[in-house]
Amino acid sequence: MSLIEQAAKRLEQLRQAGVELPEERDEAPIFKPVPFDGMQHSQSAADTVSCSPAPLGIQSSNAVETTLNLEAISASGLLVPNAARSQLADEFRVIKRPLIANAMGRGAEPIPNGNLIMVTSALPGEGKSFSAINLAISIAMELDNTVMLVDADVARPSVLNMLGLPPSKGLLDVLQQNSLDISGVLLRTNIEKLSILPSGTPHPRATELLASDAMIRLLNDMASRYSDRIIVFDSPPLLLTTEARVLATHMGQIVVVVNAENTVQSAVKQAISTIESCPIKMMVLNQIRTVKADGYGYGYGYGYGHEK
Repeated sequence: MSLIEQAAKRLEQLRQAGVELPEERDEAPIFKPVPFDGMQHSQSAADTVSCSPAPLGIQSSNAVETTLNLEAISASGLLVPNAARSQLADEFRVIKRPLIANAMGRGAEPIPNGNLIMVTSALPGEGKSFSAINLAISIAMELDNTVMLVDADVARPSVLNMLGLPPSKGLLDVLQQNSLDISGVLLRTNIEKLSILPSGTPHPRATELLASDAMIRLLNDMASRYSDRIIVFDSPPLLLTTEARVLATHMGQIVVVVNAENTVQSAVKQAISTIESCPIKMMVLNQIRTVKADGYGYGYGYGYGHEK
């Protein structure tokens, strides 16, 4: 069905519904031109909704307003804006700097989908969700960047719980509808430049949805339409499911979180071997034991790799 036929059908539906329309004329429906982005957009004279895509993240007018309890988040060990300087904040400043440079095209060479950053681990319990949240909040504290945090660990979502938020519609709901429109399920937070896309309503085929063509289309749309945004994905572990490996093939950068005290080297090597196609891979060592003047402490360390 052509765009004109679609518009004519829409006009007839409005007439049958009793909607009062402007005076009819013997001419084709009027269409408002919009930038071509790989999808067909149309607008008839009787439609009042703009077809221009809403910007992603905090500027989306349909985003759901939500308030984070920053004091509680800080007490749980997560970063918050305007907090006193801490070792954790400094460590994530170091971790985020090359990631932001690559995402914004300021690295040694352009990185395809560089603004899509997946945070994962070899196995559960290594601190990937904790790291993904802190990375997103740290990037949101930048003056020139906005960030969206996506809970893509659909089998064991934890982002909302760790941030003290109730369950909400999100990624799975969008995928089930085979849609590219995330504005109605996006959470706009009181951290000015941070928005959150929850994992969504539990679904019996959640893992299949994450590995579906609908997810691929959504990822491609995120990367191309909103290239000025940085999108951080909290991904499933690499060695337990296949969907993390599928996600990895569409990411520009991957951060692998490793529990330095517990994860065996063979598991790390096996996990890295599953994401060979990603050009940028960073390893973040969590729970590193460091000697201080007054005893022992824990922190982060990182390694960085670039493959052509």
